[in-house]
Amino acid sequence: MSDPTEANGTAGPAEADVPAESGGGTGGRRVRVVLVDDHRMFRTGVQAEIGQTEQTGVEVVGEAADVDQAVTVITATRPEVVLLDVHLPGGGGVEVLRRCSALMADPEQPVRFLALSVSDAAEDVIGVIRGGARGYVTKTITGTDLVDSVFRVQEGDAVFSPRLAGFVLDAFASTDAPPVDEDLDRLTQREREVLRLIARGYAYKEIAKQLFISVKTVESHVSAVLRKLQLSNRHELTRWATARRLV
Repeated sequence: MSDPTEANGTAGPAEADVPAESGGGTGGRRVRVVLVDDHRMFRTGVQAEIGQTEQTGVEVVGEAADVDQAVTVITATRPEVVLLDVHLPGGGGVEVLRRCSALMADPEQPVRFLALSVSDAAEDVIGVIRGGARGYVTKTITGTDLVDSVFRVQEGDAVFSPRLAGFVLDAFASTDAPPVDEDLDRLTQREREVLRLIARGYAYKEIAKQLFISVKTVESHVSAVLRKLQLSNRHELTRWATARRLV
């Protein structure tokens, strides 16, 4: 595994007339990918799952753990697809998209973005799509489906995990700006993730495993959420989240 700011190599030209095979097998195609996620263990897992180039056609040419690293690596390697986490140190996935807008608009060699996140919250989905991402899939996706999604995004398709497309359709069908929730805005992105999982009935250990953090860190986030929202326990938190349709 390379350092987050270093590219792993370069790929040869893709053969555009040969279609990609869904779910493994290269079909003669290649796609150069950068992984952007602040959890090294998750990047390592994705690399192992989809980065066997001879079998998948996917070549991971770089990776990054925060916004500044992401912009540096993407600019240096010019991948065809970036797998982008929504919640990153330095401003999040939306900030990466904003700073890479010129690369996305390049008519000769566009860099396309596919959000890959644990979050399935409507505001996260809508935010990165408005920022220019071509799709949004959650981290429950299988390796086979992720490879297929990467190739589809490379070809210009829009790709979404089940039910997430509805968020985008609803958002772009409406001209009204979403209401501001001052209470929710007090929470960090990570605190919102923990909040949703707590409200869905996950135990601390399950949340820690899903978010790649420690149980102690989960406990700290829960305490911060309860304090900021002036709630006493997880039952009140669940009612609060349900009333705002965050679950």
